[in-house]
Amino acid sequence: MSLALCALVLGVGCQNPGPKPAEAAWDLSRADFDKILESITNWNRWDNELGTVNLITPEKRLQAARLVSEGVPVSLAHNAIKEAVDSSAPFEQRMVQLGGPEGVTGANDEYCVAYHGFTQTHIDALCHVFYNGKMFNGHPYTDVTEEGAKRFSINAMRDGIFTRGVLMDMPRLLGKDFLDGSRPIYPEDLEAWEKEAGVKVGEGDAIIIRTGRWARRAAQGGWEPMQNSCGVHASCLPWLKARDVAVVGSDLALDVMPSRVEGFLFPVHVGALVYMGTPILDNLDLETVAEAAAARKRWTFLLTVAPLAVDGGTGSPVNPIATF
Repeated sequence: MSLALCALVLGVGCQNPGPKPAEAAWDLSRADFDKILESITNWNRWDNELGTVNLITPEKRLQAARLVSEGVPVSLAHNAIKEAVDSSAPFEQRMVQLGGPEGVTGANDEYCVAYHGFTQTHIDALCHVFYNGKMFNGHPYTDVTEEGAKRFSINAMRDGIFTRGVLMDMPRLLGKDFLDGSRPIYPEDLEAWEKEAGVKVGEGDAIIIRTGRWARRAAQGGWEPMQNSCGVHASCLPWLKARDVAVVGSDLALDVMPSRVEGFLFPVHVGALVYMGTPILDNLDLETVAEAAAARKRWTFLLTVAPLAVDGGTGSPVNPIATF
């Protein structure tokens, strides 16, 4: 697909990969999508429960550590949202003890968070999603019970994620503050960003895709995410597999919504979690890190993520850190 060059924006060229052909309600059939899933599978590639986190080798961690030249950290988490918005439950904080005027006193509180959804920053474990009754490596959905997950829980990642993060700023690529409506991100967009940023995604990287969700929300207010949200199109899955990406994240729920895949709500979640074994970071806040990266004209950094060590958990609230 030809690429048309636009004006430079904050040091990065703006390329418009151009519109896709006119589409029906979906542009991939269920059969087409099943063929994609067969082509990207990592089942039986490793003999542990880490999935593509296995691609973050000791050598990769040392490479990522060498990216730190300034020692400047930037959080990729959005502040916990304490009201029910964007079809998601609120983060609840309840004070259970308050301090007093004399002697040694303290304040205690407790948190309750239904973190899967569209507001709280979190990581999805490989046991979070099933397709045709199976999770990653073909294990049955019945391995997740009321007691939690027997396999592929978040506790498998208790040692954390420490790798090169690559920010892919789609609004900046297109000369916008945020992506509009339910605009899909296609492989051509990812490659256009690589070319303009001068960065090629490689094995063991974590790619962080900005749609400008929080900038859009600030400008336009909230909306029903599943009806009108920008995100990654399912045709990107073979691209992610070919690059051997270890982790993928975005500032909403990764998938474009509606998905444009016949009969599917979250095809990219299915491909990443169930077939590739790739954990997903959802609801990141990428506004500050995008400004920091643009100011430096530098789109890579050390990314660290430390999930809660919950045996059987299907994911975890997290505060990912980019360090320049």
